[in-house]
Amino acid sequence: MLLPTVSQQINDAASRAPAYTQSLRTWEGGWERSYERLRLPIEVRRRIDQSLLDAGDRAVGGVRESLVAGFGILSYLPWLVLIPVLSFFLLKDAESLRQSALDALPERFRGRGYRLFEELNTTLAAYIRTQLLACLLVGSICGVGFAALGVPYAVLLGVLAGVLEFIPLVGPLLIAVIVGIVAALHAPILALWSTGFLAIVRVVEDYVVYPRLMGRGIHLHPLAVIVAVLAGVELGGVAGIFLAIPVVAALSVAWRHGLWWLDERQGSFGL
Repeated sequence: MLLPTVSQQINDAASRAPAYTQSLRTWEGGWERSYERLRLPIEVRRRIDQSLLDAGDRAVGGVRESLVAGFGILSYLPWLVLIPVLSFFLLKDAESLRQSALDALPERFRGRGYRLFEELNTTLAAYIRTQLLACLLVGSICGVGFAALGVPYAVLLGVLAGVLEFIPLVGPLLIAVIVGIVAALHAPILALWSTGFLAIVRVVEDYVVYPRLMGRGIHLHPLAVIVAVLAGVELGGVAGIFLAIPVVAALSVAWRHGLWWLDERQGSFGL
């Protein structure tokens, strides 16, 4: 349903690239004429120009760091190629591998081990479904919001926002930069509105919607989800964000089963 619209908007954006370049030149000329109308002293002009250059350098530096982080993920590409291969064999022989692991346990632990494997599987599957649902929600909300604000290529940018949502930190920052540039090329005030809209979406998504989705899917308190993500950032950066929630969820399942096993042991000894 979205592919024809996205393809049309990509072609439209490519065809208008020369017009965008001309808009930048026109904006630069208008800025210089405003100096003349205001009759600003040379020193004030230099200070304003220097402040703009510094702000531009900081923005470019932030974008460069984001791109470097994104390209750094590509260094894991050879390992990512193994994912479908390993997934195929693990899914193909999942039952036999699980049974082999259970057979290695003492007989009295096999029932508990089987239930542990089942709940771990359910928890990790719920994490993947929740992550994909979050991408769908962000993409849909951003697409509708961009269209309501009048941002060009709303469908294309909404799809891009949904795809980049899967990449923690770098993805939301990159879509904010892209939307800000596209909006500023049409109307500077539109860039402010779109940036404010994305900031609101980010706060609501990160601190309200996402923790509740995760908590409902993997039975973790929303506060635990937020703390896990923050800890993942500090311990492992982008990789830590990806791994934080599934690791905490798996540990919570193992902890819960460990407590149940202790209760059963105490009950069997009459404690």
